[in-house]
Amino acid sequence: ASMMKIANDVRWLASGPRSGIGELSIPENEPGSSIMPGKVNPTQSEAVTMLAAQVFGNDVAINFGGASGNFELNVFRPMVAHNFLQSVRLLADGMVSFNDQCAVGIEPNRERITELVDRSLMLVTALNTHIGYDKAAYIAKKAHKEGTSLREAAVASGHVTGEQFDQWVVPGHMVGR
Repeated sequence: ASMMKIANDVRWLASGPRSGIGELSIPENEPGSSIMPGKVNPTQSEAVTMLAAQVFGNDVAINFGGASGNFELNVFRPMVAHNFLQSVRLLADGMVSFNDQCAVGIEPNRERITELVDRSLMLVTALNTHIGYDKAAYIAKKAHKEGTSLREAAVASGHVTGEQFDQWVVPGHMVGR
């Protein structure tokens, strides 16, 4: 399950190039999308999700086989062993391939990350302790409604100066940096 989650997270975070999340850039292992030229397909992530689905299926078969024994005899043991060993091979080979063909080449798309952070309305939580919840909520709603940045809405509200905003709203401080 962890491998499937990691692969899906990479796939979503690399979605784009202009729509989607686009916070990660992944290696271009193939020529590109047959539907959208210039798009990088997340083929390694997709391969990991497929092998994870197979391992999930093998797990169901293994459990069924384990539950189907009678007394001290279980005729399903060969199937249990086969599915277990297949799962081990799939997981081991899949992780090596994912690492070599994808993980080592993942790069953060710093420009996109900065753009998303700068436009995030969640940064308003940094203002709570300085101006109170109600004023902070007003600023967030104003920015959302008017399509402006949080900073622009905060300064326009009159509750915060630009200097105060820049001093109080530092995304790195919000995550312990």
